[in-house]
Amino acid sequence: MQAVISQRVAQIRQWLEANQLDALLIPHEDEYLGEYIPAHNERLHWATGFTGSAGMAVIARDKAAMFVDGRYVVQVRKQVPGDVYEYRHLIEEPPVQWALDNLAPNSKVAIDPRLHSAAWLTRTQTQVAGELELVSIGENPIELCWSDRPEATLSQAKLMGLDFVGQSSSDKRTLIAAELTKQKADAVLLTQLDSIAWLLNIRGSDVPSLPVLLSTALLHADQSVDFYIDPSRLPEGFADHVGEGVRVNAPETLEAGLKQLSGKTVLVDPATSNAWASQTLRDADATLLDAADPCLLPKAAKNPTEIAGMKACHIRDGVAVSKFLAWVDSQVAQGNLLDEGTLSDKLWQFRSEDSSCTDVSFDTISAAAGNAAMCHYNHNNQPEPSELEMDNVYLVDSGGQYPDGTTDITRTIAIGEPGDDVKKTFTLVLKGHIGLASARFPKGTTGSQLDALARQHLWAHGFDYDHGTGHGVGHFLSVHEGPQRIAKVHNPTALLPGMVLSNEPGYYRADAFGIRIENLELVVEVETAGDMTVMGFESLTRAPIDRRLVDLSLMTDAELSWLNNYHQTVFEVLSPSLQGDDLAWLEQATAPLAR
Repeated sequence: MQAVISQRVAQIRQWLEANQLDALLIPHEDEYLGEYIPAHNERLHWATGFTGSAGMAVIARDKAAMFVDGRYVVQVRKQVPGDVYEYRHLIEEPPVQWALDNLAPNSKVAIDPRLHSAAWLTRTQTQVAGELELVSIGENPIELCWSDRPEATLSQAKLMGLDFVGQSSSDKRTLIAAELTKQKADAVLLTQLDSIAWLLNIRGSDVPSLPVLLSTALLHADQSVDFYIDPSRLPEGFADHVGEGVRVNAPETLEAGLKQLSGKTVLVDPATSNAWASQTLRDADATLLDAADPCLLPKAAKNPTEIAGMKACHIRDGVAVSKFLAWVDSQVAQGNLLDEGTLSDKLWQFRSEDSSCTDVSFDTISAAAGNAAMCHYNHNNQPEPSELEMDNVYLVDSGGQYPDGTTDITRTIAIGEPGDDVKKTFTLVLKGHIGLASARFPKGTTGSQLDALARQHLWAHGFDYDHGTGHGVGHFLSVHEGPQRIAKVHNPTALLPGMVLSNEPGYYRADAFGIRIENLELVVEVETAGDMTVMGFESLTRAPIDRRLVDLSLMTDAELSWLNNYHQTVFEVLSPSLQGDDLAWLEQATAPLAR
């Protein structure tokens, strides 16, 4: 692979020379700027060999650097040849700063504006002003050199009926168009694939783990839509399904469509849409209104049909997870300390017994012992997966995509008899999980105001975790859905009834063990005897939390009561779908704990 990467970097350098450019920035993005990138758009992987989810490379004429964050410092050295690329830290020494430090003044740095957000370009132009020149290129040299580039996976659109989504596309378009009128915009450019899927009530399988179609849309203030997708991908009945006013255009006509907005005010989300689109609109003399994608909030606040679907799919998902947990316990009891890859595959096998499960909602994190201390560990990126370790824990973070909802669950499981340290920190994590799950809060509360509830017990003992506590989750869409979030960092989005968020505090001890307990929570209104109605959470996830790891001396009566009630609910909803050894396992895994 090293020789192949050297050859590819040499090709890029020839292109730089031929075009009188000094460097090329290669982000881990495609033109949709989404979390998941289909294989045909993995340009960073082609240029470097790196398979992680976040990173950037800079190739200059005489040197090159690969930038990754703390999650990938080990992996990058295994995958990216060190005699071709310097290794750099993405956060501590960002790529643009490296370019400023390593390139001659007034060097010309090539960027593909389709692969960077409009906000990034504005910020970066300010940063390099007077020192480097950013040159937007019309053709990406990687695409010119990538001879064996895979074909794009372009699936057929699936039409989502009202029995799944609960609201017609025309009603959604009326809602968003009213928001455009309020903001004095003539149109909005929609580039987030899950926003388009939500608006038109369609799904696809173009992108791994995300049931969407690679496409773009323009929604106008008159409620009509220009939908840029190959019409052959749309099934018969699409026009009736979406209702009047949806025009289907070939993807290659997008530039012309943007130019037709000359003189109009177009809402563009600079954080999520690419710089090329903003440049094209500006060149056409359109007025850009920088604002959040107006589909985000209504998409995040699920309607009653979507909520019912989320609840139903979590029961089916809980059956699969419980069968898996029962199987793991039986394997360990027989002395079979399986490896992380085998465990991950087996969990998918249990999920796929339900024919409605179409895909995982993200790559399963299957982490034994010390590997669980890396919170975004991926066994697929290791030379060989590790095996379970006796008297330690196994952490599995996974989810499924179902037509009636999306799931995401983490369970930390005792393998043998873990020590007191593990049980203590597990219990502190559990107390934080219960604290957040039990929270009551007034209208207008944001996730960042609730974050400390999940950390308070860890903090009291001198512990913490270095990730957010909760992310939004879509309805048969993205498992990481904005704009709501629960984290230390300020988030201005107030939580609304119908939003779904994860509740996932954890604790990680380097090279020793990792703990995380994650359920999905639905934001609900709660009546009180006081002056106002408040909000709270209703747990959606249905699978046992490992009782063997609970230190009862650290639990209050109220917390113990919460856990026993949760387990009683889990038993009631899952037991009708389990039998034999699985049912017997569930019975003991959900039995009430007593002091």
